[in-house]
Amino acid sequence: MSFLETVWKIFEENWDLFLHGAWIALILAVLGTIFGALIGFFIGIMHTIPLSKKSFKTYLLKLFNFILTCYVELFRGTPMMVQAMVVFYGLYAIEIELNRFIAGLIVISLNTGAYMAEYVRGGIVSIDKGQFEASEAIGMSHFQTMLYIILPQVARNILPATGNQLVMNIKDSSVLSVISVVELFFATNSIAGSTYRYPEAFLIACVLYFIMTFTVTRILLLFEKKMDGSESYRIELVTGNKPAKGGE
Repeated sequence: MSFLETVWKIFEENWDLFLHGAWIALILAVLGTIFGALIGFFIGIMHTIPLSKKSFKTYLLKLFNFILTCYVELFRGTPMMVQAMVVFYGLYAIEIELNRFIAGLIVISLNTGAYMAEYVRGGIVSIDKGQFEASEAIGMSHFQTMLYIILPQVARNILPATGNQLVMNIKDSSVLSVISVVELFFATNSIAGSTYRYPEAFLIACVLYFIMTFTVTRILLLFEKKMDGSESYRIELVTGNKPAKGGE
């Protein structure tokens, strides 16, 4: 058989394992990105709480922000593969046995949250300070300002970076094979080991990864255009003058 015929035969005989692995990788990436975004927005809000007078609450908040900063630097400065090993086998060493899928989801979420925290921080910094001052002038609290004014703008501004993070998570889910999460890479490696056809099996994995990332990218681009609205806007000036009657 030719190379392509062998590729098709392997896929035909193992399509259910390939698709199951791709589904697990996609679910891990999507859920991990969602949870990571929530972590990032939480850290962004905490880092922007104004500190006025010295009090116990102020020192407590500074300590909490220091812990959050350590978390961000730790997860941004270490490989996800190492994080997976530490989380899964480290918890197992203290007799906390997690489901491998849940452990993988925790790792992706924490890793994504560290990067999203920086995206959110940059998005908040990019907002004009006059909006903070205006909301404070009308009596809005910090959390009201962030919830109703700042974060909606930040969410739109960091949408491309969030989409890029989702694509990275789809690909990086392959590192979870070190803790035996049955995602696409793990399934492909098992099939290749049983058939002794590594190039053919991993070519199928490449195609599936590309289909997932390409589809997600197109969907996110459509979502961005939807959030931007129409390219042309009609501005109507509303005045207090009513149209004249009878030619007056």
